[in-house]
Amino acid sequence: MYSPPYNRMEDRAELVQFLRANNFPLIVTRGLQASHLPATVHETGTRLVLDMHMARPNRQWQAFDGTEVIVVFTGPHAYISPRWYEDKERVPTWNYTAVHLYGVPEIIEVHGEKHAGVRNLVAAMDPQWLPQFDALSGEYVEKMLGGIVNFRILITRIETRWKLSQNRGRREMELIAEQLRKQGDSALADLTLKHLAK
Repeated sequence: MYSPPYNRMEDRAELVQFLRANNFPLIVTRGLQASHLPATVHETGTRLVLDMHMARPNRQWQAFDGTEVIVVFTGPHAYISPRWYEDKERVPTWNYTAVHLYGVPEIIEVHGEKHAGVRNLVAAMDPQWLPQFDALSGEYVEKMLGGIVNFRILITRIETRWKLSQNRGRREMELIAEQLRKQGDSALADLTLKHLAK
């Protein structure tokens, strides 16, 4: 992904928070197969690990043959109008946040690990329902787990882009954030203000 140095996200805590908040990425494998899937994000030492699953009838998992995949996370984004700048000689652009993660998927076959992967997703997304998940019958759980393919990806490479008009300077970023907030894009407005150019 093209990302000038001033657009790169170097803060690990903010990166992990972003991934967890935008945890329905696109996974792309060889042959240009792609699926939108939920993901839980874990840190193992200095490495990131994704736990994911897909429906067994989705044939994309058959492309997990030891080759690298890309997992694309996207966050807030919006059209940026030239009307918003003080300098009127500007062109339209699009501001956005995106992370590309690379790694090799490893299919999880062990029953306890498969169950834990789904349970971790429920715990992250719906903790109030977790007791009911834990109370599901063994027969139902076996059927559910049989219908999905669980896998994990140990991340080997990370590319980031926080394109927030940092190249336009602090004042222009403040004006953009103000207009974004007026049109209801408060998440992108907040990120823009958080990353104001020095």
